[in-house]
Amino acid sequence: MDQKSNFYGFVVIGISLIISVLIFAAAWKANQSSNQTITVTGSAKKEIISDFGILRGTISVTHPSPESAFKELENQKKTLLKFLDKNGFPSDKVEFFTITSYPIYEISSSGVSTGKIIGYSYNQRIEVSSKDVNKIKKLSLDISSIIEQGVNFSVEPPEYHYTKLADLKIEIQAEAAKDAMIRAKKIAEATDRELGPMRSARMGVLQITPKFSNAISDYGINDLSSIEKEIVGVVTASFQIQ
Repeated sequence: MDQKSNFYGFVVIGISLIISVLIFAAAWKANQSSNQTITVTGSAKKEIISDFGILRGTISVTHPSPESAFKELENQKKTLLKFLDKNGFPSDKVEFFTITSYPIYEISSSGVSTGKIIGYSYNQRIEVSSKDVNKIKKLSLDISSIIEQGVNFSVEPPEYHYTKLADLKIEIQAEAAKDAMIRAKKIAEATDRELGPMRSARMGVLQITPKFSNAISDYGINDLSSIEKEIVGVVTASFQIQ
């Protein structure tokens, strides 16, 4: 009787051990499966057209005295304002910055300042802006001709901005995340696995470049030189695979 009881006891213990091993193996396998992830990079590109332009430049005059320099600056400013008004920028749309001035010293034949003042330089920066970016572009190309009217004006490269960038950033990043998911799904299917939920996602910097440009930067690019641009967003995402 005792031997029979012992036999059944060993059988029960053996079965229990087998069941425990199977449960452990299943749990380990499930845990390993849940810890397996795939990391992919998705991207999205969109063409945009600038909707706000800015043009800046500086009037510069040099005269023997401060009074004559200031008077000449005012005269050239009047001529410039007439030119701008003719090109669709009335005086109330022109922003003038603070006048800067400095003395000009005589330079000796040896290239050293003698300390003698021979004139004064007066400068004033201006700015015009418009939602019509083509209007800004045309002005930037034509305004240098004002030198023929006696105005010493140096123009800076125009800036072309896209004012709806905040909303577009959200849209382009969402599309990049979707692209990452599609890529991950194709990789999982190619290895007879199924794509699980997203574990993590990291947004990359935005690259806003002139159209057809391949320029990239680790810090991102925000091009202001072109009217037609491309914005590229990148998302690196990790997904669980099953």
